[in-house]
Formats: sequence, C-alpha cells, structure tokens
Amino acid sequence: MSELRFTVEHEWLRQEADGLITVGITAYAQEALGDVVFVQLPDTQAYSAEAEVAVLESVKAASNITMPLDGEVVEINAELESSPELVNEDPLGKGWFFRFRPANPGAIADLLDQAAYDRLLNANADA
Repeated sequence: MSELRFTVEHEWLRQEADGLITVGITAYAQEALGDVVFVQLPDTQAYSAEAEVAVLESVKAASNITMPLDGEVVEINAELESSPELVNEDPLGKGWFFRFRPANPGAIADLLDQAAYDRLLNANADA
C-alpha cells in the first residue's frame, strides 16, 4: 500500500496491493460538510475523470464526488447506505466511497502528495 494522494476537490486516493484505487474524502472535507446524513454511491461501471459519480448530503449542504481519474468502479462501500455517519467518524478508513480500476495505473502519481495537499490547505486558510 502506498501513500495517499489527493485531489484539489479534497478527495483522497490510496493504491491498493491488488492495483485497485480506493477513494474517499479528506478529514478537511468532512469537517467542512458537517454531519453526513446520506450518500448516493456510484454504479459499477466505467467513468471519465471529473465525471460526477456520487452525492453526499449533510446537514449543511449537498456535495458531488467526482471521479479522480479515468477508470471503472468495481466496488462500492455499501455500508455507507445505512451508516453515512462513517464518513464523519472515519473518513480515511471505514468512510471510503468506492474502489476503481484505473485506465492508467501510473496516473495516480500525478495527483497531490501529502506535502502538496498540506500547501493547498494552508493556501485556502490564508485566502
């Protein structure tokens, strides 16, 4: 398992040993959303990068989750359908949304690493 990668939309990605990539939202994103009350997960099919694939609803707002890279969603976290609060309780663990097989396995390296994501958060805080 390699280190986490991040998107500017505050999604995290983790490349698993089987080559699949697990996707969730960061602690920053779940704190900004507030208590998550509903999660609409994607269908298991191929998506293009930046396609809207899931919807989160919180007490504050609704938010779309986009596909971070081209690939095929092969597994969803069905536990979120009955327990959406897992997104708040364990965003980097049990609160994951889906796993996908990337069209280009090396493309994850082009996303933000932890240091770059931290700089993004600091820039947002300074703005």
